[in-house]
Amino acid sequence: MPPEARRPAGQIEKTNAMRVLDAKRVPYETYTYPPELHSAVEVASYLGLPPETVYKTLVVVRDRGRPMLVMVPGDRELDERLFAQSVGEKRVAMASKAEAERLTGLLVGGIGALALVGRKFDVFIDVLAEAHETILVNGGRRGLNLRVPVSALIALTGARPVRATT
Repeated sequence: MPPEARRPAGQIEKTNAMRVLDAKRVPYETYTYPPELHSAVEVASYLGLPPETVYKTLVVVRDRGRPMLVMVPGDRELDERLFAQSVGEKRVAMASKAEAERLTGLLVGGIGALALVGRKFDVFIDVLAEAHETILVNGGRRGLNLRVPVSALIALTGARPVRATT
């Protein structure tokens, strides 16, 4: 990991995600990386971390109802059928890049559930996260990830653990 990648939170401009964690006194670590890296696997490689511990947040839409955020390991792909079954939907689809940005107000590569706490999303996390004490999730802007305790992430976002990947 490049030495500049891991920074004290005081050296980084606060994001909504960081403010949520600070308000609840949840400990976290900040990791920065070049914002042109969009893939969680690329970010994991840059940081020298296992890709299964770097999670990506995907925007998923259903036929009716609120859009959903689903956090999945960086080395996995969302299985839309499995996820739909897990959440009791007939069908779901990944939002397009433009739709994801419109729905979240964040740029793709900077979408994170912690940055969207209190917004109009149903939030889910792949059950694989429960095998880890901490994972990295996006901090609400490109080039910033936060290492957070999985239990706190679930509590703060209201995420429901589901099977979302195979």
